[in-house]
Amino acid sequence: MLTEKEAMIMMPLLLAPAGEANIIRRVGGKPEVKSHLETMGFVSGAEVTVINEVAGNLIVNIKETRVAISKEMAQKIMV
Repeated sequence: MLTEKEAMIMMPLLLAPAGEANIIRRVGGKPEVKSHLETMGFVSGAEVTVINEVAGNLIVNIKETRVAISKEMAQKIMV
């Protein structure tokens, strides 16, 4: 369980600055969306870095792999 202070400093991955490593705190969304993100490595405690934003998608580095995700999916990943 997150403390009130930790919950206040969470933000969607969509708002994370490029080049800065972040720890995933929570993955939200419908069960099928959560499952899809988890299979790509987006799980609580994992480190993720935004590399760039291209054509409405975020390019991120997760588990030593670059992945493109939509802004909608990035909004569901809290760091």
